[in-house]
Amino acid sequence: MQPKLVAVLGAGAWGSTLANLASATGHNVRLWSRHLECSLAETVDGADIIVSAISMKGVRSVVEQIRSLSFAPETIFLTATKGLEPTTTLTPAQIWQAAFPDHPIVVLCGPNLSKEVQQGLPAATVVASTDITAAETVQMVFSSNRFRVYTNSDPIGVELGGTIKNVIAIAAGVCDGLHLGTNAKAALVTRGLTEIIRIGVAWGAKIETFYGLSGLGDLLATCNSPLSRNYQVGYQLAQGKNLAEILERLEGTAEGVNTTQVLIAKAHQQHISVPITTQVYRLLQAEITPRQALEELMLRDIKPEYNF
Repeated sequence: MQPKLVAVLGAGAWGSTLANLASATGHNVRLWSRHLECSLAETVDGADIIVSAISMKGVRSVVEQIRSLSFAPETIFLTATKGLEPTTTLTPAQIWQAAFPDHPIVVLCGPNLSKEVQQGLPAATVVASTDITAAETVQMVFSSNRFRVYTNSDPIGVELGGTIKNVIAIAAGVCDGLHLGTNAKAALVTRGLTEIIRIGVAWGAKIETFYGLSGLGDLLATCNSPLSRNYQVGYQLAQGKNLAEILERLEGTAEGVNTTQVLIAKAHQQHISVPITTQVYRLLQAEITPRQALEELMLRDIKPEYNF
């Protein structure tokens, strides 16, 4: 492959990591953030791949800033943001696709804790698009002997898996913070996956996607590592700290906090059962304590295991 020009938008932990991955495989990389001197227009000018690694709250603003610019028809937009827009409940990829309907949009997601990837520890991820050629191009750009990239044709499933697992990760942090044990943690993560699948299928995703790297894989990583910001939110809530204090001291954004609120509104609108998300939401709103959330989950009406 001829070297590509990759413009990475967002110089946080994940954006910087993706920039380093592309650079290490021989591609030309430009990195942009609001704090750098290079303008957004200069950064994306002539880029073959534009990577969005900004927080959810900044996606709409950046899209609006560059949508009037001209890009070659083959320019690929790669989104690595996890979250849902509060006002529209759109995913990042849906926002990018609406602004650039004639360009391929690719989603990147997987069990990719940035600190481990930065250390050169082996990891795998998924790039998904309805344009398989675009997904394969991105696959080639980021693949290395330390970072294995798979392709997938279900972008909404890949994106939702990486987004909704942040809510379950908050619950997992609470579980560990309360020292509830391995049995409880295993049950929570398993039932969390069921909840993710229920939501995803209702939104048009494929069930099998959630058993892959962007679903089960990302869920396991985020629910079991102190490196996960969402896990840390739950763990510290269980230790008695208040949410505002936790978020103020957190390095980076815990997207699960915002996602929980958006997800609850969407689930109520579509009549989707989301018991774990509901308790996480009530906990974040300080309506209940972690112990009360546990009790309410354990005392729900008994039911069959599989009943999507």
